[in-house]
Amino acid sequence: MKTAPDVDLVYVQRIAALGRELGIPADYAARRGLPLQSEATEVVSVGTSPEGRDVCLIPAAAAAWRELHAAATQANLVLLLISGFRSVARQAEIIRAKLAAGQAPDAILRLVAAPGYSEHHTGRALDVGSPGELTLEESFALTPAYGWLTQHASRFGFTLTYPRCNPYGIAFEPWHWCWQQP
Repeated sequence: MKTAPDVDLVYVQRIAALGRELGIPADYAARRGLPLQSEATEVVSVGTSPEGRDVCLIPAAAAAWRELHAAATQANLVLLLISGFRSVARQAEIIRAKLAAGQAPDAILRLVAAPGYSEHHTGRALDVGSPGELTLEESFALTPAYGWLTQHASRFGFTLTYPRCNPYGIAFEPWHWCWQQP
């Protein structure tokens, strides 16, 4: 199992137990090539989502987001924060709700990373929308905001983690951008 450098054995065991509870295959991470992601311990607010939820990132990613957002605004684009830091517990809640709604585990894991494997845990990932595109749908890829992000986000350290046909087996997520530490 690939792990982030700062992941400890207790965390690894916690994630494994949670995976068993949720029915996530034991070889999920190895099959998908997904590293175990550490959970951020310090996050700061970068604004609110359209629903009024506080969106948080780690301080360095927050600073990079503010610069990216200012540049987009200067280019007359509106980028809206949909989500940022998400705890392992919250990720598990999302999966439990989908299971309770009758969705099959394999189908869920094509759309949502298993608890412990989401970049949102790190406080470096954010989901972005634009006016009229707030539902985290592939149609975000047709917006001027997405076009601008694909051309400029890397200047601020953000990369698109789940492009079309990505090696992780996760659906194309044009809204999901992760800040990469220098």
